Amino acid sequence: MTETDVRTRTARDRLLQAAAILFYDDGIAATGIDAITQRAGVAKQSLYNNFASKAELVAAYIDHRHREWLDLYARRAEQAPTPVEKILAVFDAYGDHAECAYERGFRGCGLLNAAAEFTSEDAGREAVRRHKEEVEAILVAELAEILPDDLDRAQTLAAHLAFLLEGAMVRAGLEGSAERVGQARAMARQMLDAL
Repeated sequence: MTETDVRTRTARDRLLQAAAILFYDDGIAATGIDAITQRAGVAKQSLYNNFASKAELVAAYIDHRHREWLDLYARRAEQAPTPVEKILAVFDAYGDHAECAYERGFRGCGLLNAAAEFTSEDAGREAVRRHKEEVEAILVAELAEILPDDLDRAQTLAAHLAFLLEGAMVRAGLEGSAERVGQARAMARQMLDAL
C-alpha cells in the first residue's frame, strides 16, 4: 500500500485496521483506545465520531474478521468445480488466514481468541458462534450435494469436518504455522474420498 493510499483511507478504516492488528496481537481487553488512535494516526474524537464506544469498535472488528474469512473462502470456492473441492476450499481459506502477515505471528483464529475474552452472554461471543455455524452450514450444503438422500449423514460429517478444522486451527495457532491446517485438509480429503 502506498503512502497516498494510507492518507486517503477514511479515519474509520484506519481505526478498524489499527484495532484489528492490536486486538489480534494484544487482546481486546489489553488494548486501550489511546493505542488504537495512536496507531491509526487519528485524534481520539475521531474514534468517537465513527464508533459510539469501544464495544461498537469490537463489534465492527468481529464483523470485519467474519467478512474477511468469507472473502477468502469465496475466492477459493470460485476455483472449486465440485462439492468436494468446495469443502476443501474451506480448509484452504483457513490456511490462507493462517498465512497472513501477522506482526507477531499467527496465534490461531482471531474470532476464537476474541470469544475467549467475552462473557458467555456477550454479543461478540454470539457473533463468533454465528460465524462458526455459517462455516459448518457451508460444509453441510456441499455434503448435501454429495449425499442428497442422506441429510443426517451430511450433517454428521459436516460436524466431524468442522471439529477437525477447529482442532487444526488451535494447533496451528499454538505452533504459529498453517501446517496443521494442511494436514487436516489431507484428512478431510481422505474422508471425502471414502464416501
